[in-house]
Amino acid sequence: MTVIIGMDPHKRSATIEVIDPTGRVLATGRYGTDATGYAELRTATQSFADRVWAVEGCNGIGRHLAHRLVHDGEIVIDVPAKLSAQVRVFASGNGRKTDPVDAHSVALAALHAPNLRRVTADPDLIALGMLADRRDELGRARTENLCRLHRLLLELIPGGAKTFLSSHQARALIAAISPQDAAARVRLRLVLELIEDLETTDRKIRSADKELRQLVLERGSTLMDLHGIGPSSAARLLADTGDIHRFGNRDRFASWNGTAPLDASSGDQQRHRLSRAGNRKINRVLHIMAIVQLRNRTAGRIYYDARKAGGKTSMEAIRALKRRLSNVVYTRMLADQRNRELTGPGGQSGTTTDSSATGSNPHTGTSDKPHPGPTTQANPAPIRTS
Repeated sequence: MTVIIGMDPHKRSATIEVIDPTGRVLATGRYGTDATGYAELRTATQSFADRVWAVEGCNGIGRHLAHRLVHDGEIVIDVPAKLSAQVRVFASGNGRKTDPVDAHSVALAALHAPNLRRVTADPDLIALGMLADRRDELGRARTENLCRLHRLLLELIPGGAKTFLSSHQARALIAAISPQDAAARVRLRLVLELIEDLETTDRKIRSADKELRQLVLERGSTLMDLHGIGPSSAARLLADTGDIHRFGNRDRFASWNGTAPLDASSGDQQRHRLSRAGNRKINRVLHIMAIVQLRNRTAGRIYYDARKAGGKTSMEAIRALKRRLSNVVYTRMLADQRNRELTGPGGQSGTTTDSSATGSNPHTGTSDKPHPGPTTQANPAPIRTS
């Protein structure tokens, strides 16, 4: 009989609850996440020979424990925080939120949701994910520095500087400035410090992009061949998606990344609304890809113009384009994965049949398709109940 060990993880502690297939509670406990606490956690659960760990937020706060468990040969499934929250709301505790209640909700969510993702610890993908996170942090740091620089330049130069400003252009702007008082001298010194910070960040960004590009190519991915996908976007797609085969079709991939609109029809009224769910980092990658395509005469731009000509608003046309680009990315990743399975790491695949936003074959479906219905795909890590 398989038992489910629901876990509510934190930085320095983890609360667990063990339930059987009927939902009966078999054991509970709270353990530290240091070496001693983790050893006690493993010892306390060794008596349950056939066990599956259900950990909340394996891409966030629960990642450190989930990967340790996988490394030790345990079966771990990822329970999204929103799913366990729904279970908690409809439980008999009136929505109370404590660590034991959370662990119970995680365990019940895993018991009744048979298609949750099994966690794997691929070192290459973990490295890509960490570097992609670092690249995002550098991008945010650059934006913050640039905003501070613009604020000070506005006080030094009438009208300020242009929006898209490089460190070299900023140095040229202040070269002719002669401060007349103490405030202006301090302001100019702060501008020089921000320019130096900007130059340092730019060097780190170039270095990070170079490393990411190399790792993505070594993975055998051709995602960077798509217009609007750079090294950091390709790394994010590979790291967060993992095994593309876990999505039964491209509609499920779109549902996971939040580009599939939600069906909000009622009676004879047929309409859809924007989805705020899904992996928002991947959704951002697809949004950037769409914006880049719109700036050039690409297939994506042609598709966008056609949607607007058909009566869509600008935002509706962009959403439809993102949905179509999700199909393109899914098809490319599927082809890369198949090629990788055939040739091993580093293999190069040929051009896919859906390499443009509009698709090259007439089978390409509508971009307004809402979330798919219940899946019938088998769980890659089924939880046995007997």
